[in-house]
Amino acid sequence: MRLEYTGLSEMQGSLVALDGVSDVSFDELAEITLGNGERRFGRVITIDGDKVILQVFEGTDGIDMENVNTRFTGKPISMPLSKEILGRIFNGAGKPLDGLREVFPDERRNINGSAINPVCRRYPRSCIMTGISAIDATSTLIRGQKLPIFSGAGMSHNELAAQIVRQAHMMSDDEEFAIVFCAMGVKNDTAEFFKKDFQESGALGRVVMFLNMASDPIIERILAPRCALTAAEYLAFRHGYHVLVVLTDMTSYCEALREFSSSKGEIPSRKGFPSYMYSDLASIYERAGLIEGQKGSVTQVPILTMPNDDISHPIPDLTGYITEGQIVLSRDLEQKGIYPPVAILPSLSRLMKDGTGEGNTREDHGDLSNQLFASYSAVADARSLASVIGEDELSELDKQYVRFGERFEREFICQGDRENRSIEQTLDLGWKLLGTLPRNELGRVSDKLLDKYYKPAEAEIME
Repeated sequence: MRLEYTGLSEMQGSLVALDGVSDVSFDELAEITLGNGERRFGRVITIDGDKVILQVFEGTDGIDMENVNTRFTGKPISMPLSKEILGRIFNGAGKPLDGLREVFPDERRNINGSAINPVCRRYPRSCIMTGISAIDATSTLIRGQKLPIFSGAGMSHNELAAQIVRQAHMMSDDEEFAIVFCAMGVKNDTAEFFKKDFQESGALGRVVMFLNMASDPIIERILAPRCALTAAEYLAFRHGYHVLVVLTDMTSYCEALREFSSSKGEIPSRKGFPSYMYSDLASIYERAGLIEGQKGSVTQVPILTMPNDDISHPIPDLTGYITEGQIVLSRDLEQKGIYPPVAILPSLSRLMKDGTGEGNTREDHGDLSNQLFASYSAVADARSLASVIGEDELSELDKQYVRFGERFEREFICQGDRENRSIEQTLDLGWKLLGTLPRNELGRVSDKLLDKYYKPAEAEIME
């Protein structure tokens, strides 16, 4: 029988303090009963001798400091889980938002998860297709990888996230695939966009949605990605699903973490964020991977908006240290009307080479990707020269590169938000565009592959 404590000693924002408390642990769940019988929940965030500070999930509005009882449950925050979570919509704390009943649990799991033993990790060696050429061809998403998308405020990352959820699939159709989608700090219209899109496209049946609204308490925003990853780990390592986790927007999460840290009176670090933000982000990102002896996998695509489009800001900077590459969205491409505005040159997938090529996608994938990258890099040089001397003064080869760059952006990078390209269509399109360049300029591809796939487009060059 656990003790029940009457009254509070302090209350500030979503934090409450109790004195004279014993036998509690960090992150333990507490049940708070108000004078009118209403129950709220909180978690232990600080223990200082016999003084304990709780963060209240539902906020502290309406709490009378004297007429309130607190009981510590002796357990961390856990989430009820079963296969019926597929197709369901929850809030950031794992409570149903779809009007249906609570999940009848097959088991309950601590939302903080458990660390994957590095010795038991399997190396990722197969890919997940998104149907988006700019990702599948040059920054391929590998199963078990964590590949973030760096965007900017007001850009089309929400549309891109929805398209990835609709179109993502495994190369093999006989493997079970699911998606866990977690939106943090979103406005009502954005939440409605995601719900309507997934329902109308039929994708919701394989999706578990977690929606944390901008008006919800910040504690719920901190819990949301952990609840989402707990659901993903359950489906992956209990039922053998290959799970893709899409987290948007990690910037909202980090800002909630900063507000939470400030309310505790902690000394801030870079740009006011807590000094432990790196380890906190790592506790989320490192829950992706494959485990020896387990059939399933967890793959992460965190999306974050860079404040002022600054890639050196602490949030993208620390994310880049932990993850295995990045997909960067370009505001210049967005302003040209190109969707998705994926900037090819700063984007990369560090695990791509091990999950593509013969036996996975197609034999020419790796060489074609390298050549597209090199050729598009030459486009930047030709455009820079044209800005100085004028396009009419460029050499014929530089003019070909400028035309290649325009077609590459308009035909390869740009595609409809409902256009789902197979990997074969994407690779064939890449070869079609390389055909507008002389063969002797394609130094990243072997002669064997050039003989098989390269077809010069002489007529198009003359035009």
